[in-house]
Amino acid sequence: MPPAAALPAALPDALRGAVRGEVLVPGAPGYDDARAVWNAAVDRRPAVVVRCAGSEDVRAAVRIARERGLPLGVRGGGHSAAGWAVPEGGLMIDLSRMGGVDVDPGAGTARVQGGALLGSLDAAAQPYGLATTAGIVSHTGIGGLALGGGVGWLARLLGTTCDNATGYEVVTADGGLVHASAEEHPDLFWALRGGGGNFGVVTRFDLRLHDVGTRALVAEVDLDAATGLGPLRDWLATAEVAPRRATPLAEVRAGGPLTLGFVWVGEPDDAAPWVARLDALGTPLARRVTALPYLELQRQSDVGAAHGFRRYMKSHYLRELPDAALEAFLAHAEAEVGAASLLACGGAIADVDPGATAFTHRDARFEYDTGARWEDASDDERHVASCRRLAATMEPWSVGAYVNAMGDEGAAGVHRAYGAATFARLRAVKGAWDPGNVFHLNQNVPPA
Repeated sequence: MPPAAALPAALPDALRGAVRGEVLVPGAPGYDDARAVWNAAVDRRPAVVVRCAGSEDVRAAVRIARERGLPLGVRGGGHSAAGWAVPEGGLMIDLSRMGGVDVDPGAGTARVQGGALLGSLDAAAQPYGLATTAGIVSHTGIGGLALGGGVGWLARLLGTTCDNATGYEVVTADGGLVHASAEEHPDLFWALRGGGGNFGVVTRFDLRLHDVGTRALVAEVDLDAATGLGPLRDWLATAEVAPRRATPLAEVRAGGPLTLGFVWVGEPDDAAPWVARLDALGTPLARRVTALPYLELQRQSDVGAAHGFRRYMKSHYLRELPDAALEAFLAHAEAEVGAASLLACGGAIADVDPGATAFTHRDARFEYDTGARWEDASDDERHVASCRRLAATMEPWSVGAYVNAMGDEGAAGVHRAYGAATFARLRAVKGAWDPGNVFHLNQNVPPA
């Protein structure tokens, strides 16, 4: 391996001779745009960024990074709160030029390149009334979402994104290219379904699509958080009996009201009984019932989740929500900053055997998330501390965490996300496919 001082000069030349895509170094046009990710608090400077034009470029970049002992980051949509994609002084693989989506409506399948955004998948599938579970922000990358599991408005109906994955094209730690499925490399296939970016760079996802139509409905009421315990308890209880097309939710924001509601994917008129249940909770401060196209639903959170803000978040999975937990959630309205949500799980998520994929906590009833966004770096400590305090009040009822909703919480956080049995199995697969831990800039599972 050449000395570190020689890397800036030698590395770009080696890469330009090996890839078809663009090679960017500090000071080059486009470099700063390439290293900027969703969380503006992440400000790292890779030695080089490779905007890959295809799988062969990814293979070359992985081999060169490994030969030179460079930290290796992989950017799909760049939405990781911890900014794992951007390795300080390392090599950043940028998949943004690999954003193609090929839909076969007859077969109900999609072949999705590793750098595709969720909005591209939805836009390609919806002309046929098709979709699969994706997140709720259209500029999220399919790669990070699916590799961590993948939840969204269709999860209760169709399961997670990884439940709908039938195959992966993967660049491995030695620069090889393999296809993983239930028949080919089943150990790797299992691990990629929830185990994150620990096992390689996925350059293509093969996904099942489903006939979900093109319509949706969002219904919400705002109530006084100070008197919200009864309505909150009653509304969350509906998650046990709600149709799978409905995702009940609750939200509370510092200094704001309690918002109760649901998202419905399907014909809006079919949701009328559940709108009536929502209305029966009490006289609202505000009421919003909106029928809209599914594509618009999938873009509805884009502005609130826009790039350019500093961010922090914490997550819990919850099985039980006694009144003490609900009171702790409602108390978030009294916080200085931050917001939190409870999202119903269950349905098709819980149908899958817990050992079938690396996505765990199938028996969780709700996902709790808290987070904040701000612009001034001088406010970092205040916002981070507030989110941690809020999350700590819900921790007594936590049974784990959603790996995609975590920042950098170290080994303890990764253990919490996967649980002991799944973590041990992931370590064994990691030992087989990446024994040198080349892919360690992620929610890392060390090799056994």
